[in-house]
Amino acid sequence: MSSSRVAALLMAAGYSRRFGSGDKRCALLPDGQTLLATSVANAQRAFTYLRVAVREEDDPALLGLPKDVTLVRVREANLGLGASLAEAVGIMSHDSSLDDIDAVAILLGDMPYLEPETLLALQRQTSRDTIVRPCFEGRPGHPVIFGRTMWPALERLSGGDGAKSVIKQYASRLRECPVADAGILRDIDTPADLPGLFS
Repeated sequence: MSSSRVAALLMAAGYSRRFGSGDKRCALLPDGQTLLATSVANAQRAFTYLRVAVREEDDPALLGLPKDVTLVRVREANLGLGASLAEAVGIMSHDSSLDDIDAVAILLGDMPYLEPETLLALQRQTSRDTIVRPCFEGRPGHPVIFGRTMWPALERLSGGDGAKSVIKQYASRLRECPVADAGILRDIDTPADLPGLFS
């Protein structure tokens, strides 16, 4: 499958309370880019179609986002990741420019270590009827790509548990993809996770 058949949805509407009082998405990395901008740039290198889910009131310039990024504004981000996912996927389902898309890759805005080659490899494993999840040394990670058949189930999510219930519901359609990229496991939860990012 061409990489253009998979749309990326990068989730960046959460409140990241474990990070402290500052907005984690605006945390500066050693190269001067924000955490979120770095995660978005990685996704842009691997996906033709990208949507970034942010809160309704967010200013993309303050988040360090380029002007050409298409935003999905989530109104109920305070209800948790599952609720945000449901709302964002619902918006994508009704976006006529995505009618030919076969799957959505759910990326997290606090995972700047992902290698674009990994994202491309996962897309090659994708179909409308599969869930593709990367594994590094036997440990499952992100992003997870959901074929379009599973989108209605994503739209029914609620609360803060993300899409684990959809993966469980469609376990027979799960395709594990071994990758040599520890970045699929590494996210930024607290300020202590930032030092040595590029070491």
